[in-house]
Amino acid sequence: MKNIFKKSALLIAPFFLLFSCSDYLDINEDPNNPTNVKPELLLASSQNSGAQRLNVRMNQVGNFMVYNWSNNIEEFIAYQDEMQYIVNSTFYNDVWDNLYLTISNFNQIDQTTLEGYDNYRGIAKIMKAFYFQYLVDLYGDIPYTEALQRDKELTPVYDDAEFVYDDLIVQLDAAIDLIKNAPSDAFSPEDNDIMLHGDMDEWVKFANTIKMRILIRQSGMPSKQAYIAEKFQDIIEEGSGFITENVINNPGYITSTGKMNPFFETYGTTLSGSPTSDNRSLKGTKYTIDYLSNTNDTRLEKIYAPIPGGGFAGINQGAPDEQGTVVVPFSGLGNGVLKNFTQDAYILTAAESYLLQAEAVVKGYMPGTAQTLYESGIQASYETLGLTATQATTYYSQSTNLIGWTASAGNELEAIGTQKWIALNSINGIESWIEYTRTGFPSGIPLSLIASRPQRPIRLMYPNSEYVANSANVPNQTTDDAFTSPIFWDN
Repeated sequence: MKNIFKKSALLIAPFFLLFSCSDYLDINEDPNNPTNVKPELLLASSQNSGAQRLNVRMNQVGNFMVYNWSNNIEEFIAYQDEMQYIVNSTFYNDVWDNLYLTISNFNQIDQTTLEGYDNYRGIAKIMKAFYFQYLVDLYGDIPYTEALQRDKELTPVYDDAEFVYDDLIVQLDAAIDLIKNAPSDAFSPEDNDIMLHGDMDEWVKFANTIKMRILIRQSGMPSKQAYIAEKFQDIIEEGSGFITENVINNPGYITSTGKMNPFFETYGTTLSGSPTSDNRSLKGTKYTIDYLSNTNDTRLEKIYAPIPGGGFAGINQGAPDEQGTVVVPFSGLGNGVLKNFTQDAYILTAAESYLLQAEAVVKGYMPGTAQTLYESGIQASYETLGLTATQATTYYSQSTNLIGWTASAGNELEAIGTQKWIALNSINGIESWIEYTRTGFPSGIPLSLIASRPQRPIRLMYPNSEYVANSANVPNQTTDDAFTSPIFWDN
């Protein structure tokens, strides 16, 4: 982390490419010195950089780990580390650095001494908590209390993961207080907020939803039950509730190289309409496609693309051509996740929010009707992919275990986990992997046929950059730790 803050200013550059003509980017301060960048400029660039990391690299590794994505037999050279589970200190090591870079920029907003920026600071605190949770969920103990002190501490200590989790709740509460108590003349982030467009009521709901996710992640820990119940009561008493619409990022993506939605630019098509190399390589797995097909799940036709002549065909991870000696097409990503150059980038979906609430009700943390929340989560997933509420109702009305609520009696948590896996497919793979590690649902996901281990990884490893720049503090790890050393909440 030694050079993390020197790099933080670089995150501003991509946003200039998108909005070089926007009035709110016309500043007098040096854009290469983040201490002199006003919050109204830094907010949008920080939101945009975080969304790019979440939607591309983090999404990719997660979708491989939960068996949503595989590799085209004609492009077999790609994604070998993912399918062999070669997890080491270079495997997706960019995730660590890029998350800290994003958090660093949000921290500049949070630390501003300028008056009138209460709403900006509240947003920054929320986004710091959002990304810090991912760092804990993927790595465990992390630099936290000393991580964002810029030149004061270049070799920060590692803090206990559970301590960080507890403090994220404190920070989210502080963010909510800042927003709700902001003076009437506080600056509005409406013109600079490319996620929720300055709707501060929605930011409070988003903060509550992140709090809920942090609490639910720990819900398998007997020692945390009283704490979780207390914090859920705080959410209930605050009264704003949780998000009911997708939280998205869109700075105004346009049909231009480097300025379009990063997920589509990576996995979709070029401006001329030709599929990208990742588009040609990525295919759905036979297991997941068969699961959706066998359960009459219309989302299949939106998550994955039909093959020429109709129908869907998947290939399992590491498999040779499973359909005979003649190479035949396999289903790539569908038009519900690959929509167009200007599509929104997902941060946290309404489907996930509803399914988290359903789990909270089942576990007794808050009042409500779990079935209604569960079915609302499925409906939100359908609508996100471009399907209808009627189609969702037809699906969850089946008398089938893990689909119909009544039919899943006794298996409600498995039904929720399975539906979350489907709802996050190709949308937020990293969240799906973390939740699979926590719950073991859906049960039955196979291992890659070329896996180097008899189990899938449960975490990422600290990157080489930490062993070089912060060697006195980074915990020692072996490659076994990626498979056998769980995050504190993983029981």
